[in-house]
Formats: sequence, structure tokens, C-alpha cells
Amino acid sequence: MAAQSPRVERLVTSGTFSLDGGTWQVDNNVWIVGDDTEALVIDPAHDAEAVYAALGGRRLVAIVCTHAHNDHIAAAPALAERTGAPVLLHREDQVLWKQTHPQRPVDGDLTDGQRLAVAGIELTVLHTPGHAPGAVCLHSEQLGTVFTGDTLFAGGPGATGRSFSDFPTIIRSIRERLLTLPPETEVRTGHGDSTTIGAEAPQLDEWIRRGH
Repeated sequence: MAAQSPRVERLVTSGTFSLDGGTWQVDNNVWIVGDDTEALVIDPAHDAEAVYAALGGRRLVAIVCTHAHNDHIAAAPALAERTGAPVLLHREDQVLWKQTHPQRPVDGDLTDGQRLAVAGIELTVLHTPGHAPGAVCLHSEQLGTVFTGDTLFAGGPGATGRSFSDFPTIIRSIRERLLTLPPETEVRTGHGDSTTIGAEAPQLDEWIRRGH
């Protein structure tokens, strides 16, 4: 039987985010892109077993981390061990990765413009620093969607008040790498509800004025 068309599934997992001496309870979006045969996981947060169960026996081609804050990567090594899939992260977030997994290096680097293939489609890596130095987004023209991690949410940019983050940098990333995508592009975020590029673009000047 032929595999079905590629699709996007969302799994919400809960746990903690810790940085700069603080810890917060958070719900994270884990995105699974694939068909009935193979899949790619974006940001395996908190619960490796829940992510593994959601794969339903499909071959996992890669574990992609949009950035290395601990809530987004906590389950990555355990999921890699269960599936044999490589963990991929932008090199500039290695310092954050090592805070959470000092004994377990990533398996490969994500680079700007890199294309990741799964289920007959491609995801293009966009380096979008600001929330974290190695933050990336993943754009699929075929699916009409971009996975933004914590770079862009419904209503504004990701937080930049903690270590390794910078507000002017995230604004530049959003303006130059995301708001240039087609307005109908669906924005699938690291936390909370999805939005579209067209819904967020008119708010850019307001975000700049408020500074967050």
C-alpha cells in the first residue's frame, strides 16, 4: 500500500524550562512531519516515550532542534537512542546544548540553506538568531508552512531577556527571513497556537516600539 501524502502532526508535552537560575513550567509543541512510512521530529520536548509512541513505528529520519534551550531538547538523546535517528542542531547553539547534555554531543550541524528531506518533501533551514544564537526555522514550500521554534509566535517575537539572546537580532531575523515568506504561510510555533505570516507582518513596528 502506498504511503499517504506528507502531513504535519502536533504533540504537546509538558515540563520545565530552566535558564539563568530560574525554572518555569511550560507546554511545548513537538512537530512531526512525514507520511505513513517515515517522519522527522522537530523539538522533542520533555517526554521521549510520548514522541516515540506518536511515531507509531515509522522510521525516524532525523531529530531537528530549532534551538538548544533545555525544554526543546530534553528528550532528544533518549529519542535518538530508541530510533537510531541523528540529532541535528546549529553549531552556534552548542554552548546551550552542553548545559543540558554535557556528555552527549549532537550528531550533525544544521546550516543556513540546508535542505532536509522527508516523505517526498524538503524543509529548508533558515538561521534566525536572536532568541538563541543558533536558532533556526524550517520552511516547507510544499506544505506552505514554517516551523519557527521560539523565534516567532502569534503576537510577537520570542523572548530575548535572558542569556545568549538579543532583541535587535531577533527582529532582524524575523524581518529578513520570515516576513519575506508568502503571507499565507502557516507559522507553527514552539509553544501555543499557530498563526500566519500575513497575520503577524503588520505588527512588526509595534513589536519594535514595545521592545519585546
